[in-house]
Amino acid sequence: MKKLFSVLIALLLVCVGMSAVAQGSPISKLPWQKGPITVKLGSNASLQVPEGYMFLDASGARAFNEITQNPNGDKDEYIFANRTEGWVAYFSYEDTGYIKDDEKIDADAILANIRTGTEAANKERRSRGWGEMNILGWSAKPEYDTQLKSLTWSILGENESTHDKVANYNARLLGRHGVMDVVLATSPDKLDMAIEDFKRRVSGFQFAPGETYAEYQPGDHVAAYGLAALITGGAVAVAAKKGLFTVIGGFLVAAWKFVLAGLVAASAWFKSLFKKKN
Repeated sequence: MKKLFSVLIALLLVCVGMSAVAQGSPISKLPWQKGPITVKLGSNASLQVPEGYMFLDASGARAFNEITQNPNGDKDEYIFANRTEGWVAYFSYEDTGYIKDDEKIDADAILANIRTGTEAANKERRSRGWGEMNILGWSAKPEYDTQLKSLTWSILGENESTHDKVANYNARLLGRHGVMDVVLATSPDKLDMAIEDFKRRVSGFQFAPGETYAEYQPGDHVAAYGLAALITGGAVAVAAKKGLFTVIGGFLVAAWKFVLAGLVAASAWFKSLFKKKN
């Protein structure tokens, strides 16, 4: 089972340029919705999916996670993907309450917590027969945009078994009653391009009426933690301060996203999945 990740990569690379094989692959059979289309992200937000991009609802995302060795958490996830540039973004909503954005962020302390939590997360990955994670460091340190009310950061890691490197770009979009978690997964060499592309397209995201950060009213539920805890798991990060790193490790198992290297590299194959038949 530990070699499954590498085997799947090899199989996907073989599929480059072989549309007949690609059309029969598990990923091609998922219920992709092609843009242009406006989709719902649960009951809290919506997203405009432009032409050339794709979307999977919660059930489709669960199936995609199984194929790409990403554990499904207890929250619904939605997948937004660029079909030619090889990146996939995961959206999920957390009912955290209103997050105050006046906290100073200590990037070094946060990275230390993530590394400790990842050690616990690797126990879960081992039990599933999946490659363990090694955190290499920040690709981009946490940064908060006071105008957009968004917290972003990027972590570089690698699969210890295959030594395949993976980059996850994270965004937390703050709302009135909770936070939209976004994880963009791609290969490190595509990260900068993927981030720029994603930022252009995420402008089509919006919270539902009454759910925006600016619509906060006195008396709304306020979270017991601030911006820094969003990076290491919100409520579980509070528990981690008490030494429960197995708790934060469980969060990081689901929070870190792998995208098969073959899927990222084989943009021509990925595109072929959605070509119109003559």
